[in-house]
Amino acid sequence: MERRDFLGKTAAAGAFVALSPAARVLGANDRVRLGMIGPGARGQELLGQLQKLIDRKNEQAELVAVADVYTRRHDEVKAKFPNVKAFTDYRRLLDMKDVDAVIVATPLHCHARHFVDALAAGKDLYSEKTMTWSIAEAEECRRAAKQANRVVQIGLQHVSSGAFQDAKQWVKDGLVGKVTHCESWMSRNTPRGEGQWVRKVPADCTAANVDWPAFLNGRANRPFDGFKFINWRLYWEFSGGNVTENAVHQFSFVMALLDLPVPASAYMSGGIYSEKDGREVPDTIAITLDFPEQEVLVTWQSMFSNKHFGLSDRILGSHGTIDRTSGATEMVAGTLQDDNARYYPEKANRPDGAPIVGASDDIQHLGNFLDCVRARKEPNAPVELGYRTAVAAHMANLSYRQKERVTFTRASSMTTAGL
Repeated sequence: MERRDFLGKTAAAGAFVALSPAARVLGANDRVRLGMIGPGARGQELLGQLQKLIDRKNEQAELVAVADVYTRRHDEVKAKFPNVKAFTDYRRLLDMKDVDAVIVATPLHCHARHFVDALAAGKDLYSEKTMTWSIAEAEECRRAAKQANRVVQIGLQHVSSGAFQDAKQWVKDGLVGKVTHCESWMSRNTPRGEGQWVRKVPADCTAANVDWPAFLNGRANRPFDGFKFINWRLYWEFSGGNVTENAVHQFSFVMALLDLPVPASAYMSGGIYSEKDGREVPDTIAITLDFPEQEVLVTWQSMFSNKHFGLSDRILGSHGTIDRTSGATEMVAGTLQDDNARYYPEKANRPDGAPIVGASDDIQHLGNFLDCVRARKEPNAPVELGYRTAVAAHMANLSYRQKERVTFTRASSMTTAGL
């Protein structure tokens, strides 16, 4: 299906959603029956989290079915969940009446299709970040979610962190004062000659074992390419690069903390400076997001050839500073090390203030989704946050590709695929 056709059909899908009842009404102690579309590296990490929830916390949930265009993933999941049903066509999973909720962990360029179709099937939804591949898809998915009235959690795990809970309380209590600048960064490194994200192609990753047209998802047809299939993050037509893989997490931390809307404008500079390995997306990045009505500036920097400063967010206020610094980040799981938030008073406005070290525990993001499925409550990372962070990420990428500052109005009218 061409992208234009997809966007045209989602409105009809949304109209159908409003008439689609849930398969069943869950009680507080009912078992949530899950299906997953896309149990690749990230998907299997989430399945590992699910298993830990079941084993350690007696979570009432079970994996019923998975769907993936690569048959290898079927075998990998069955090795850990022997009774699970596995499909190549995700629509067969959505047709199952004994699936209450769906986890979408497919490559970014497939998120919107699976997002809308899962809601149309009457399922609750956990969709990995970034919510969509483009701004147009973000608009369509937001509309579909509003019409569906289902529980939807976006995989922006940083807003379930203990650091976020502590920072939110400090802001609420007025300890930070007037915030005008938030600065974030994320840095990694690999041995010289080995590009970040580049993964080996398994021997069985062949046209016989992959539904290549389904993976292309409306992109121009071409012969099977195992390297692009495995390393889709390196290419614009499938990915948004490091901005949609990592920056969006830190955007969510800052934007949810300060309740920021979509940016008025964005500017991104950088390039492919670390490794010349054929990738299209930049590995060295500096982003500025403008929020003039809120009088806030948000900046984000990243590089792939030095990891000394790890990951950090700093909320700079007139009365105090919130500093969340992690020594490292894990590529697939997105887990952090030493993720406590710390508060430091600005003596000019809080002369009697004292430093504070946050102590709140993380909330398990998938567990939060399951709780909300039963309670019919809004989860920690709802669609609206997914929408705002997706738009911010896409505005930044559009700015980089157009080599100019991009406003929200201009970005909304641009066609990503035409760049």
